[in-house]
Amino acid sequence: MSALHIKKGSTRHSAYNLRPTFSDVEERHTIAVLVENEPGVLARVIGLFSGRGYNIESLTVAEVDHTGHLSRITIVTTGTPQVIEQIKAQLGRIVPVHDVHDLTVEGPAVERELAILKVVGQGDKRVEALRLADIFRANVVDSTLNSFVFEITGAPDKIDAFADLMRPLGLTEIARTGVAALLRGD
Repeated sequence: MSALHIKKGSTRHSAYNLRPTFSDVEERHTIAVLVENEPGVLARVIGLFSGRGYNIESLTVAEVDHTGHLSRITIVTTGTPQVIEQIKAQLGRIVPVHDVHDLTVEGPAVERELAILKVVGQGDKRVEALRLADIFRANVVDSTLNSFVFEITGAPDKIDAFADLMRPLGLTEIARTGVAALLRGD
């Protein structure tokens, strides 16, 4: 008689794997939602997140089809794989929602964000701020004798890095648009 091979996680009394198969690792996901452009839709989508205690890291909304009255909501959130699946399923059940795409899972995506930063300083700090802006390809959109306002576009990590370098040079204000994202290719 051959030896009984028991899978790890099961017992002699069960042929099933009794170990949990879910992950407790939180992941960052970018979700694109195509919705009807009508009053209250954004509140319903956001209510889904707040009502269940899910966090939204970034939110961008704009009308993308004037004739079809459709808007695109791009949401960046974090959660375990089970939470992300639950979010997508619940978003799909909201009536004015046409389509839900998890850009993180569906393939390589292009993510961009716009930020405007005000840096106040004089002397060498102004020169250093201009030098760093040139390296990061940020544009000067306003200038006074004591301050600059920079406009920068790019991946969220690029904007974070630029803001971190500007803090010691006199960063006083920052405004960010949130992530806009599309899948690459066809």
